[in-house]
Amino acid sequence: MTERLMKAFDTLGFIHIPEVYDHHCESASENSISYLEFLLKLLEAEISAKNERAIKTNMKLSKLPYHKTIDTYDFEFQPSVDPRRINELLTLHFVEKHENVILLGPPGVGKTHLAVALAINAIQHRYTAYFITSHELIATIKENITSGKIHRKIKTFNKPDVLIIDEIGYTQMDDDVAHYFFQIISNRYEKGSLILTSNKTYGLWGEVFGDTIIATAILDRLLHHSTTINIKGNSYRIKEKKKAGFYASPSD
Repeated sequence: MTERLMKAFDTLGFIHIPEVYDHHCESASENSISYLEFLLKLLEAEISAKNERAIKTNMKLSKLPYHKTIDTYDFEFQPSVDPRRINELLTLHFVEKHENVILLGPPGVGKTHLAVALAINAIQHRYTAYFITSHELIATIKENITSGKIHRKIKTFNKPDVLIIDEIGYTQMDDDVAHYFFQIISNRYEKGSLILTSNKTYGLWGEVFGDTIIATAILDRLLHHSTTINIKGNSYRIKEKKKAGFYASPSD
């Protein structure tokens, strides 16, 4: 009978149940658990394990640069960031509604940390996410223009529930790159969420894209359904260097 059960589990694609079957059998016998409760416990164990595998896989595929959650974000050091607004984003209503989050501020204020924390939270709730820096995206677009595979590559950016594009503004885009960047934004409009970080205010995005018209078109789609978090604070990296004695302020 056990052999037939294991074969059935294998046919159904149950991976975890065979590992915990004996344990649950002993528990059911000791606690006089009904057949239905026993079956439910087995299925719940399989579902839980399946969810954990999916989360682990999606975390790996997300290409996040590191694993930082919101618990390690120092709100006291960055008082311009309202914890209530971040907690609202952590409900993931913005993902459900295919809305966007834009994090603005100078280097080192924790924009990427917040973006990663939101992405991790989304993945833990069975959404998919993908992280790419603006520099990497520009290189990817140029490479695929050259290879003639750009339209196929652009479609891959439609797939994740949450697409994170980090550090917009550090590298200026030429006309071709800006055009395909616009296509990515346009394709995801009201269909998938974007999380963007930038060290440039919206008024300077014309410089980033080399064209105020295309910058306006991009912002028009981005801001229609979005939350902007404008961080006005000091750099965490300089803070840590000061602690370690590697940085002296001009007044020192």
